[in-house]
Amino acid sequence: MRLTFVGKDPESNPTGSPTVYRTDRGSWVVQGWVVNDSQALAQMNIPAGETCVEIPDRMLQFLQQSQA
Repeated sequence: MRLTFVGKDPESNPTGSPTVYRTDRGSWVVQGWVVNDSQALAQMNIPAGETCVEIPDRMLQFLQQSQA
């Protein structure tokens, strides 16, 4: 999989997270904060091999950019 950097949270300092990438497979990769809130996780059905990350609303602008 080849990743193309799309955008980084402008308020992330110094960690550089969250970050959004576009793949060469027609999908997105999102780097974000680990969700470890047990109540939130209990509301989701996350299969083996998957995970979830949290990103702030301000990151949505990067997903709305033109697709490669």
